[in-house]
Amino acid sequence: MSLPVPAADDAAMTRALELAASAPAHGDVPVGAVVTRAGEVIGEGRNLRERDGDPLAHAEIVALRAAASALGSWNLEDCTLVVTLEPCVMCAGAILQTRVGRVVFGAWDEKAGAAGSVHDLLRDRRMPHRAEVLGGVRAEEGATLLRAFFDEKR
Repeated sequence: MSLPVPAADDAAMTRALELAASAPAHGDVPVGAVVTRAGEVIGEGRNLRERDGDPLAHAEIVALRAAASALGSWNLEDCTLVVTLEPCVMCAGAILQTRVGRVVFGAWDEKAGAAGSVHDLLRDRRMPHRAEVLGGVRAEEGATLLRAFFDEKR
């Protein structure tokens, strides 16, 4: 049985899914991310690796940078990151470095996930900061976008 998803997280996931859906237009993998603070969107992003030729331009990194810029601070401890796909190791590191308090994600990434599937960096007790994690939120919607993208590539 799954836990109820707070309305603000569901609304942020809706926006993240919209951002993800726009990524393939530039050849990017359909992943979208939104950073909220007190229910208000303060940063958002989608994968931009192909469009920008930037290997670090994952949706999470783009959204975290936008949120930090909006707040004028790298410290996002009172923020929530909502992303359509479980963060990878690189993104989990960025989440820990920005001290994001909560992470809500959609589809699980059984190949590279770092929030509970392959690794669980966000809740690793050896780390100086840990994030609350809620996974599997509207997972099928995010997974459907990913499947369609990769089916098209094949």
